[in-house]
Amino acid sequence: MKSRNPRVAIVFPADAEKGAGSLVEQSRLAGVAEALGAAGMDVVSAPYADAIARACEARLADVEGVLVWFNPIEAGRNRTQLNALLRTVAARGAVVSAHPDVIDRMGTKDVLYRTRAMGWGCDTRRYRSGADMGAALPLVLVRGPRVLKQMRGQSGDGVWKVSLPDAASLSSQVSADAPVRVQHAKRGSVEEIMPLREWLARCESYFAEGGGMIDQPYQSRLPEGMIRCYVVGDRVQGFGEQRINALFPAPVGRPQAEAPQPGPRLYFSPDRADVQRLKEMLDLAWIPEMCRILGMRPSDLPVLWDADFLLGAKDASGMDTYVLCEINVSSVYPFPPSALSPLVMEMQARIVR
Repeated sequence: MKSRNPRVAIVFPADAEKGAGSLVEQSRLAGVAEALGAAGMDVVSAPYADAIARACEARLADVEGVLVWFNPIEAGRNRTQLNALLRTVAARGAVVSAHPDVIDRMGTKDVLYRTRAMGWGCDTRRYRSGADMGAALPLVLVRGPRVLKQMRGQSGDGVWKVSLPDAASLSSQVSADAPVRVQHAKRGSVEEIMPLREWLARCESYFAEGGGMIDQPYQSRLPEGMIRCYVVGDRVQGFGEQRINALFPAPVGRPQAEAPQPGPRLYFSPDRADVQRLKEMLDLAWIPEMCRILGMRPSDLPVLWDADFLLGAKDASGMDTYVLCEINVSSVYPFPPSALSPLVMEMQARIVR
């Protein structure tokens, strides 16, 4: 009897109108579905929304692999119900990427704190409560601008640059009533000046349900752009670059409202010459070290994920250093064409294993 082809489901947000009738072939992931099919796998459309969870579960009942593109928090929804479903499917033996447990380990901002001693780390702090942040932030703000990030989110939501308006009047600490400049990284936000106490109150929602905030120093080389490394399994398979991104400063002497808006991300193959040192550090050192710190095997890594880096201060030999500012694992799209074939081969290999 001829064995059937491996079945791979693609989980993606259901169209609001089509619901369970949404087809991956009519979504932005059509190219992924086509490539999987060309490699001999049968692709199953698995549109998801909480309201049609049972229909999605039925489509995942007889698959060997599941690839998931679904943001952690968007339009007021979260992945609680979806993650429970994916854990059930994985427990039956299917390859699920990214598995919710892996997202919990490396797909939240907490990874910045847990890996802060690595070569990609910096002075990173973690606040478990608003009270913790209120006590510690005044002590570090005097050292320079900080970037505060909620544990889960995307597209700049819950990411803030906080600084003192008048660096000349710094003391060893600022009071809760001192004015601060705050800039939300979410598109369309404008810089505000308000008492630190007021901004802290605005952040209380980030600590709900076991959340928190991560605090890193603002990187002064941000205007030189952000580099995104696209990784399949444990190897870099492409790059993205965004020259003008969130929190980009305004021209000298101009108000922050006149800062340029974020530009498009440009995509490059893994052989881009000027970032080969970064690729080598990731492939040979940083990814294995991260796995050890997080208690993961390389085979636990998502089939596709990415890591965002800003340029840090140059080292003693004049070489660039790199500061990790985010890892994305929940919904990595778009990605460079160079990553598509490795993605398909990695999924095939995991199903065979």
